[in-house]
Amino acid sequence: MITNLQTPIDYLKGVGTNRADLLRRELNIYTYQDLINLFPNRYIDRTQYYKISQLQQSNADVQVIGKIVAFAEVAQKQGKRLVATFQDETGVMELVWFRGQKWIREHFKLNTTYVVFGKTNWFNGKFSMPHPEMELLEEHEKNLRSAMQPIYPSTEKLANKGITNRVIAKIMQQLFMETNGRFAESLSENICSELKLLTKSEALFNVHFPKSQELLARSQFRLKFEEFFYIQLQLIIKNLIHKSKIKGLLFEKVGSYFNTFFNDHLPFELTNAQKRVLKEIRADLGSNAQMNRLLQGDVGSGKTIVAFMSMLMALDNGFQACLMAPTEILSVQHYNGLVDLCNKLNINIKILTGSSKTSERTTIHKALENGDLQILVGTHALLEDKVKFKNLGLAIIDEQHRFGVAQRSKLWQKNATPPHVLVMTATPIPRTLAMSVYGDLDISVIDELPAGRKPIKTVHRYDKNRLQVFKFIKDEIAKGRQIYIVYPLIQESEALDYKDLMDGYESISRDFPMPHYQISIVHGKMKAADKDFEMQRFIKGETQIMVATTVIEVGVNVPNASVMIIESAERFGLSQLHQLRGRVGRGAEQSYCILMTGHKLSNDSRTRLETMVRTSDGFEIAEVDLKLRGPGDIMGTQQSGVLNLKIADIVKDKDILQSARFYAKKLLKDDPTLSNAENKVILNTYIEMGKYKNIWNYIS
Repeated sequence: MITNLQTPIDYLKGVGTNRADLLRRELNIYTYQDLINLFPNRYIDRTQYYKISQLQQSNADVQVIGKIVAFAEVAQKQGKRLVATFQDETGVMELVWFRGQKWIREHFKLNTTYVVFGKTNWFNGKFSMPHPEMELLEEHEKNLRSAMQPIYPSTEKLANKGITNRVIAKIMQQLFMETNGRFAESLSENICSELKLLTKSEALFNVHFPKSQELLARSQFRLKFEEFFYIQLQLIIKNLIHKSKIKGLLFEKVGSYFNTFFNDHLPFELTNAQKRVLKEIRADLGSNAQMNRLLQGDVGSGKTIVAFMSMLMALDNGFQACLMAPTEILSVQHYNGLVDLCNKLNINIKILTGSSKTSERTTIHKALENGDLQILVGTHALLEDKVKFKNLGLAIIDEQHRFGVAQRSKLWQKNATPPHVLVMTATPIPRTLAMSVYGDLDISVIDELPAGRKPIKTVHRYDKNRLQVFKFIKDEIAKGRQIYIVYPLIQESEALDYKDLMDGYESISRDFPMPHYQISIVHGKMKAADKDFEMQRFIKGETQIMVATTVIEVGVNVPNASVMIIESAERFGLSQLHQLRGRVGRGAEQSYCILMTGHKLSNDSRTRLETMVRTSDGFEIAEVDLKLRGPGDIMGTQQSGVLNLKIADIVKDKDILQSARFYAKKLLKDDPTLSNAENKVILNTYIEMGKYKNIWNYIS
């Protein structure tokens, strides 16, 4: 008989109402299932016993067998501490308590053999152990003891209320006794035998009470694999359902718009990566299912031309297309880039943003509804109810992580049959994250830069090298180039940021005086019109230096700008540094990125700077970023809850993740409905998980 794991935790012997309330509040443990899934953070080897004479001055946890021979209270600045003299046959040490002294004196007996466990300090010529764990030797020998003792996640509140690691280990033991350590198998025999996995019951027992290092490692592998396997199964099923249920608009032909552009107006030879991605998109558009594709490509890899050619396929089949970007600057840039191409092909294209005038809006709304307007570019303004298309066939969303799910679905409703969706991002997403967070989208990657682009040279310089850097800037300006100098923008300290920027601006003005040099300045406190005026001066080449906060991170395209200087580079995240660097290197000239910092750098800052200097591969940078920051931060707030993993770690366990995705795909290919007898256990587990969202609540 297998106990129902959905039993509330209150019913477990040794828990009771108060403890249950605390476990719910502090660790989200509501049921037996939640408790089983509370996996240890680390393990301590309790097989070793030390003699007092063998103790070393290290910070390790040790256990010693001996007797308390005396108690003494010692006065200190605040209150007293209780000190016990503890000895074995080789020497003497002290046990120290700063609180709970009355209970300890009543509870622990003199001249009785105890096992004490804890960290030791070296003080006044002898070892002491503050607040040790203590157990009578005979009790210690009786307990269900594994070689390695699990250390569970905890909180200050739990510790203060007496729910120590020992208490959690005890209630875990109780749970294993009540269930007889038997748990329903959740993977098929095929998968278990192919990967030589432990059974579910063995894995759970050995992860909580490991008999050996080897069994612990095999148990962790089994449970991590299972966790990833069910996430992947869910994402892939979602994708398959999407493709079978949501019929797409069928684009049957590639017609004259596409062919004329390709043969007569293509501004440069497409890279192999661009050709491959276009092929993938074309296959989706002609497949009868709605396209739901993520297009990843580094800054400057040529995503926009791929997006435009995809729009031409929509136009060739009599449909309209739209491109939505998160900011006005970015949508204007997209529009300016596309309008010349459209004019050559006699395509009607317009832009709609928050600052479009009422008269323009009316004209756009009318032309959209009667079908005269073929391509519309814009910001969130495209989502307004007034914006109605005659027949929207393709919606392209740029920098999708800045839009929520609700906003995407609004675009869907602009047509009776949902339009095809292409989501673009220049923020490279590490493969492991992409597989987990966007596993229900098909993914295309442009992983090569257009021919003739020179890699940007990146260097790290300290403040003391500033004069050399200024000389370098003067040389570049003398060659007719333009320079960006960017200061950090950290919302919490806006006043400080503003001061930094203004101090920087003043010192640059002194070193680059007018009229010989012209400087633009752009920051968040300026009115939109002033910002735009300064940007335009720089774009037209009227100013040589642009001093700015990170507002220029996205959407400024000045091919003549060849140097990016990032001040206080240690205060930026990796992806931000990479995005900023992508603002230069857009012309044929050699470009440079100079990372300026002070001398005091944390290890993480050093790693970030070294990574930037070493590589310009966005995906490699994203992998390092993931290791430094963890998945929650990278996905931003909307999606940080996506990967609330119980035991697996998306960074350290990426090989297990890839294996799990491989097996999930293979399973669904061979048995799409999971109806074969041998997959019954997988189907049942999958259905159970759907019922109890609190167990596997990490699918967005």
